[in-house]
Amino acid sequence: MKILKSLLITVGVIVFLFALFIIHSTMSDYRPKEITRFHTVTDADTINLSSPFSILIWNIGYAGLDKDMDFFYDGGEKVRTPEPRLMENMNAITAFVRNNDTADFIFLQEIDRKSHRSYGINELKELRSSLHGFDCFFGKNYDVSFVPVPVTNPMGSVLSGIVTFSCYHPSDVSRYSFPGNYAWPKSLFMLDRCFLVSRYPVSGGSELVLINTHNSAYDDGSLRKMQMAYLKKFILNEYASGNYVLVGGDWNQCPPFFSPRFNEQPFDSLNLSYIPEDYLPEGWTWAYDRSVPSNRRVVMEYTRGKTLTTVIDFFLLSPNLRLASIKAIDLGFENSDHNPVVASFTLFQP
Repeated sequence: MKILKSLLITVGVIVFLFALFIIHSTMSDYRPKEITRFHTVTDADTINLSSPFSILIWNIGYAGLDKDMDFFYDGGEKVRTPEPRLMENMNAITAFVRNNDTADFIFLQEIDRKSHRSYGINELKELRSSLHGFDCFFGKNYDVSFVPVPVTNPMGSVLSGIVTFSCYHPSDVSRYSFPGNYAWPKSLFMLDRCFLVSRYPVSGGSELVLINTHNSAYDDGSLRKMQMAYLKKFILNEYASGNYVLVGGDWNQCPPFFSPRFNEQPFDSLNLSYIPEDYLPEGWTWAYDRSVPSNRRVVMEYTRGKTLTTVIDFFLLSPNLRLASIKAIDLGFENSDHNPVVASFTLFQP
């Protein structure tokens, strides 16, 4: 009887502590507004209608998803890369961004500010200090005091987001929350997805609307479907208002009309759908580099030619924008599970 009583007490204490943890997580859950305005000025820089501009996009994987990493969320076993390797990754990522500061805009995803998975390093501060003359805007999409999985080695605290660097001073920068999330209590420990909108006046009138996006992963496709419907309404309204609209980032989906050429099998036949070919009216352009994969699966360490790769980092252009050039830069997934993509564009009046 004493053994049974002790066992019941132990189980009761565990259940009580777990209940307290769930209550605390619920009360401290990050609940952003649909729209959060960061920046509004009246003396913004004007984008010249005749001048091309360039954008670099890159999901840096919080400097923790290097080529030697397999990740438990992808079906691997590891939770985080060793600290010395993370520092090596971060230094290499920072150097690459600094060496490509000729881009007019830089859209980055998965930037940690203070997370257990990246050893508490303020990656935003590191990147910001390496880019001189750029405005910096951070959109938080992950703020959890303790992620309890995997149980044997929890991911712990996470504070992370997406960031837009701009060499032009925008008139307005706002964070837009994507709709939908996982069911409670799983939603307490997952990302609150968003996109960042930066606005710039254009010579001759109207605005250039730049959107940095990072759509959902690891869901059954339903969250991405809601997000894409929300984004579609937003960009069509902007274009109907006479604006120039450009979206870039990590879509966690393959673009329409994309034919895999890096491996024979689809990237994620169960969860990762292609964006429908009829998603937008005629005239909108999907811009991506077919010659270099932008993302690799992290179920195992990366081996060129064997690890499954695909393209999920790309741009979407409204009909009054033209693609001048685009290039995915093959870094061999050395320091991140994504390769950076750089492209240049021109505005015109149809």
